Amino acid sequence: MALLWCASSVVGLAAAADRPIGPPERSVAEWLVRLQQATNMQSYAGTFVVSSASGALSSSRIWHVCDGEVQLERVDALTGTPRTTLRRNEAVMTFLPQSRTVRTEQRDAMGVFPNLLAPGKDFSTADYYAARQVGQGRVAGFDADIVLLSPRDGKRFGYRIWSEQRTGLVVKTQTLDAGGRVLEQAAFSELLLDVPAQAGQLQQMMAATDGYRVEKSEHVRTSAEAEGWRLKAEVPGFRPQQMYRRRAPNAVTMVQWIFSDGLATVSLFLEPFDGQRHGAEGMAAMGATHTLLRRVPAATGDWWLTAVGEVPVQTLQVFAQNLERRNP
Repeated sequence: MALLWCASSVVGLAAAADRPIGPPERSVAEWLVRLQQATNMQSYAGTFVVSSASGALSSSRIWHVCDGEVQLERVDALTGTPRTTLRRNEAVMTFLPQSRTVRTEQRDAMGVFPNLLAPGKDFSTADYYAARQVGQGRVAGFDADIVLLSPRDGKRFGYRIWSEQRTGLVVKTQTLDAGGRVLEQAAFSELLLDVPAQAGQLQQMMAATDGYRVEKSEHVRTSAEAEGWRLKAEVPGFRPQQMYRRRAPNAVTMVQWIFSDGLATVSLFLEPFDGQRHGAEGMAAMGATHTLLRRVPAATGDWWLTAVGEVPVQTLQVFAQNLERRNP
């Protein structure tokens, strides 16, 4: 979760049909729209920490500016390889000072903390999650409401979210397994709200590439039909989003097919099978992220699937079982 994405529009969701008798509570749709709006309107700066049950830990320093419809962001990695990521709407530049390299690409805003939803998409999220407020707490010195988003089936994880009371901004989130165990947590350890806008300064930084080798990401939009892939049956709640054709570091061309239920995201990476490069089939987990590796038989030559998502491994298995190769 190295980069924070800002929603470009309010997400339209179907509200839960049943409302309890008594004081009104926000539905799933109402909670998520509040979180989206807060992220869209706020300018803030802070230190952001991600930790997982496996012991992995990373932190970043973030400056986030909303200047009208323009979203700008700077993220400095405080752990791992030194890097600075700058974003202006969908345009992203990653500066790697050790190698004097800057990588440029276009990214769609796909559900990353604190913007958990893929913006502008019509998801039936309320059909797959239930929401209820479970208390209040304090995060980075701010009072926050705590809301629990519980999955209605076993194909997705739950979320516990801390929403700053005045603005609604997400200041902390936890990803929970079926037993309520925290798989991964992301939170601000320090936060300043309503910071003075520095839009001009951030845009100047994106233009400061002198002395750097500029590498443009080679990926283009494509479609499942054009690439010869389909799912024999839908995975409940997960709708197909974009598909990209991209060139991997080993110069092999692969496609990435992205699915989302409005909160969780799954990516299917597909490339021609190579017995020298691809090892045994299997599964791996790090925090809330699961990975499934599988060989996909096809009449004109086998393929290699790498399925990745913050979902139970059983969900990735359903994707793999329903994936079918067709002639493009």
